[in-house]
Amino acid sequence: METLPGTTVGIRVEEGVVLAAEKRVAYQLYLMSKSGKKVYLILDKMGLASAGLMADMQTLARILEAEMRLYELTSGMPPKVHTVAKTLSYILYGRRLFPYYAEVLVGGIDEGSHLYTLDPIGAIIEDNYSALGSGTQLAISIIEAEYESNMTVEDAKMLALKSLYAAMKRDASSGDGVDLLAISKDKTYEHMYPLSEIDSICLLYTSPSPRDRQKSRMPSS
Repeated sequence: METLPGTTVGIRVEEGVVLAAEKRVAYQLYLMSKSGKKVYLILDKMGLASAGLMADMQTLARILEAEMRLYELTSGMPPKVHTVAKTLSYILYGRRLFPYYAEVLVGGIDEGSHLYTLDPIGAIIEDNYSALGSGTQLAISIIEAEYESNMTVEDAKMLALKSLYAAMKRDASSGDGVDLLAISKDKTYEHMYPLSEIDSICLLYTSPSPRDRQKSRMPSS
């Protein structure tokens, strides 16, 4: 399968999960839209982000939200993040002969924070961070260089923006702003960052890195 268009990233820290994706909708050399939404809040503390065809991404988000709302009604309790990811895995595997043209990140909080990556036919991998789509190599290089498990959600949010900024600079299928979903135990919030705001944030964030900022706060001997 060819690389799916767009760039999506997910970062898990102890305090929560950040899911983010750029907004460009492009197929090969054709730019269809600059306002595509690829990040979805499924439940109060769980979200989904994806790269691929917009119709397939929207369909999977609607199906998964409906299934999880039904689960809540019938069981009387919210599903765990693994339950959400496993349900989506069954949905994707059921279409393995004619798969959805989408790769998906599922993230959220139950007893702890979790991030799962799913390929178009339903394989599941749990990890601390992930990047999907045509800008993966650019985005993941930034995340791997600066990720720390003891980062705050705010640091994870800035790292996600920085990684997508790098992808949007070089990947023709990525651009036009970022949708970001941050989930922590205290709150859940979504925000859309226009390019001008991302430029300003990334110029401030390029130095120092989260690791360097943590070292600078340590008392000198």
